[in-house]
Amino acid sequence: GGGGGGSRAEEGEEARGAMGNCCSSPPANAAFFKRTTCNLRCLSSTSTEEEDDEEDDGGPLPAEVLLPSPPLWVLGERRASAGEDLVRRYRVGEELGRGEFGVTRRCEEVGTGKAVACKTIAKGQLRTAVDVEDVRREVEIMRALPPHPNVVRLRDAYEDAEAVHIVMEICEGGELFDRIVARGHYGERAAASVIRTIVDVVQHCHQHGVMHRDLKPENFLFANQMETSPLKAIDFGLSVFFRPGERFNDIVGSPYYMAPEVLKRDYGPEADVWSAGVILYILLCGVPPFWAETDEGIARAIVRSVVNFEREPWPKITQKAKDLVNRMLDPNPYTRLTAKEVLEHPWLQNAKSAPDTCLGEAVISRLKQFSAMNKFKKRALRVVAEQLTGDEVATIKQMFHMMDTDKNGNLTLEELKEGFQSIGEPIPDPDVKLLMEAGDVDGNGTLNCEEFVTVSVHLRRITSDEHLSKAFNYFDKNNSGYIEIDELREALGEHEHGPSEEVIRDIVNDVDKDK
Repeated sequence: GGGGGGSRAEEGEEARGAMGNCCSSPPANAAFFKRTTCNLRCLSSTSTEEEDDEEDDGGPLPAEVLLPSPPLWVLGERRASAGEDLVRRYRVGEELGRGEFGVTRRCEEVGTGKAVACKTIAKGQLRTAVDVEDVRREVEIMRALPPHPNVVRLRDAYEDAEAVHIVMEICEGGELFDRIVARGHYGERAAASVIRTIVDVVQHCHQHGVMHRDLKPENFLFANQMETSPLKAIDFGLSVFFRPGERFNDIVGSPYYMAPEVLKRDYGPEADVWSAGVILYILLCGVPPFWAETDEGIARAIVRSVVNFEREPWPKITQKAKDLVNRMLDPNPYTRLTAKEVLEHPWLQNAKSAPDTCLGEAVISRLKQFSAMNKFKKRALRVVAEQLTGDEVATIKQMFHMMDTDKNGNLTLEELKEGFQSIGEPIPDPDVKLLMEAGDVDGNGTLNCEEFVTVSVHLRRITSDEHLSKAFNYFDKNNSGYIEIDELREALGEHEHGPSEEVIRDIVNDVDKDK
C-alpha cells in the first residue's frame, strides 16, 4: 500500500474514491452518496495565451456545466514545464492504485532514493467545475494543515498542461483492520489506542478549520511494517475548510460512517466525531452499528440511530467504553462530544488500564470478514463504476433539464413520470415513486438536479445488466458462469495479509443463497 490521497465517497464509495488513498486497494465510489455541491467557482477562464497575463476572477459556473477539455490551471501555477520538474526530481515506479480521475505510483526521490507516492490526476478527466474545485481544495488543505505525526505529509504539488501531480509521503504498512487481525490478540486497550489516534487527527483538523468528512478505517494506513509504526490519515479528498457556526448541505462520505445530520443536509464538524464513533463501535465488536443490504437502508438505520449493545461481545465490554460509544453516536450534534471531549473521556484518559482481555475470536473473525467483504465490494464497484463516463453523467443532467418543464430547478413526481415517458423509457408508477423516495434526501417531495444525478448514477450502476455482467465476468476468470472460491481468493489475495480460507468461505456462504 501507499499513502495519502482523495477518496470520493462510496462504500463504494464516492467520485475520487477509487483513486483515493494511494494504496494498492483504493476505496471505490459509493454511488448513491456522491457529492452534490453546486455553483462552485471555476478556477480559471478559457482565456487565450494573449490574455493569460490578465487576472481571472474565475466567475461562477454551475456545477453541471462541462469545462473545456482539458481545463486550464487547476492550482494556478501556470508552468508547462512542471511535469519535467517532476521527472527530474523523482523516478517514477510501479502503479499503486487507479481510479476515476487518475493513477497513483510509487516514486523515488532522485539523489536520496526516498520513496514517495505520486497521484497523477489527468485534467481531461476533470469534467466539471466541482471536479476542478475538489482537486484544488484537496491540495490547499494538505498544504494548510500543520505537520502532525498521524497525518500523511504533502511533499510537492506539480501541474503541467495535461495533469496535476500530488507527491506525498508513502505509507507501506497496510490497512488498519489488516494489522489488527494479523496480530490475533485484540482487546479494549488496543481499540482505545487506535481511536485515540484517529480522534487526535480529528481534533488537529478542527483546530485548523478543516472538516474531514470521510473518516473510515480504509483512510488510515500504517507508515511501515514495523510494530511501532504510526497510523496515518491518508485521504483529504472530501475535506473542506469551515468557519465556526458554518453549516454544510452536500451529502458526501461513505454510507456506514455518515452522521444523521449529513443525511439531513445540515451539518458541521460534529459529523467527524460521529464517524469516529462508528469506527470505535466496529473496533469493539467487528460489525458496523448501522447496517442494511442497501445504501438507502443504511441511511434509514442511521437516521433512527438505535445502537445495539446486546450482541456479543458488548455484555463483557466495560461500561466506560460503551459510554464513550454512546456519546460519540449521539444523534444530536449539539450535545455530541467534541473531539477534545472525546480525548478527555475517562476510557481514553486511562487507556493503559483498559482491559487487555481478548475480545474473542468472534470479533476478530467479524473484522476479517468485514474488511474482506469491503475489498470484494470495492473491486466489484470499481469495475462497474468504470462503465460510467463523464459524458454519461452529463447526459443525465441534460435529461433533468429536459424533464423540468416549469424550469424551477425541481422535478415533481408527475414531471418525473412524464419525463421518462417522453424519452421512450416509461416506468411503472410504483417504480417512479420508489425512485423519488430514494432520491429525495431533503424530503421536500421533489428531486433537484443533484438528487436526480446521484440516484440515476446509482440505479444505472446497480441495475444495468451490461454493467453487472462486466463486473461478474471480471471475477469469473474461467468463464464458468460462477464466481468460484478460487476466483474469490484470487480477487482478494493481492494483499500481504489476505483473508483466511474461513473468511472466504463465510463470504461465499453469506451470498450463496441456493447453496
